Amino acid sequence: MRKLGILAVLIVFIVGGNFVYWTSQLKPADNKKTQLIFELRPGSFKKVALDLQNQGIIRSAGAFSLYARIVGKTTQVRIGEYRVDSSMSAKEILDVITKGKSIPYDVTFQEGLNMFEYAQVLAKKNLVDEKLFLDLARNPAVAEELVGVRLPSLEGYLFPETYRLTKFTGEKEILQIMVSKTKAELNKIGDPRLKDPKSRHRFITLASIIEKESGASLERELVSSVFHNRLDKKMKLQSDPTIIYGAKYDQGIDILNIKRADISNPTRFNTYTIPGLPYGPISNPGREAIVAALHPAKSEYLYFVSYNNGTHYFSKTYKEHLSAVKKYQIDPSGRRGKSWRDLKKKNNPTKQKTI
Repeated sequence: MRKLGILAVLIVFIVGGNFVYWTSQLKPADNKKTQLIFELRPGSFKKVALDLQNQGIIRSAGAFSLYARIVGKTTQVRIGEYRVDSSMSAKEILDVITKGKSIPYDVTFQEGLNMFEYAQVLAKKNLVDEKLFLDLARNPAVAEELVGVRLPSLEGYLFPETYRLTKFTGEKEILQIMVSKTKAELNKIGDPRLKDPKSRHRFITLASIIEKESGASLERELVSSVFHNRLDKKMKLQSDPTIIYGAKYDQGIDILNIKRADISNPTRFNTYTIPGLPYGPISNPGREAIVAALHPAKSEYLYFVSYNNGTHYFSKTYKEHLSAVKKYQIDPSGRRGKSWRDLKKKNNPTKQKTI
């Protein structure tokens, strides 16, 4: 009987000791409250626990795994990026990685940026693979899936806005979020002309040019009137931003300053060489630019030239326009400004489709 009593004491001692040990392993790694970022990637729970241990977030991967099995949460962890600190207990760490509240990043896209610039902004924040994002954005099948109609790309449909994203949102989901925002804004505008896919695409294309050409919001309707008037008169739009975008989209060329050769470069977007609207949008317009495309100001203007301060001088005749260009775009030394028209060529209107 005495031997049995001793054995029972030993068992209690061992079990109790193990319990105390394992319990101690679930305590915080330290009390320094060291802030850490933990990326939980796809893999087994054992791997997750080992990663946490190796980064000094928990004391023991074994104890953490055992605790997670006991509370039934080994299958509830969520892929994501989490902010933790070394003073958190195993229970607190497990709560964080199972609730799935990945660290959010607010990313703002200004009106008039194109999808290439969107990709760069997102890639710099390590939120997307730049090439994959662009491959998806330029995939007609993806455009059809997200917009509901087959398009060459999603350019023009990635609404400029501040988005709250995570590192694990994913390229396609980000595109879907942006397109959904565009759809919501178009519905708010409520113009029946935006219901028909072809009509909508034409207006978004025009709005994308207006967005690039109008630095001042008060001028958007006037800029729109110039393009509407030129279309009505079967004149080429001759918009400089379409030169730059066409070279980028069709040829992968980045133009910083437009040269004479660029003006005659026959891309599908260059409105100096093609009649009517370009192949598609050249940027992602905001709500105001879309409304301006739908409702231009009433004017007889056919030209505008930049004052180089974000506003423009508008002209009704080519003669008046030439005078304005000489005054505002050619400095005393005779050099042309950054944005200039080919003034030596006659402005011969060519037939084109109207909006």
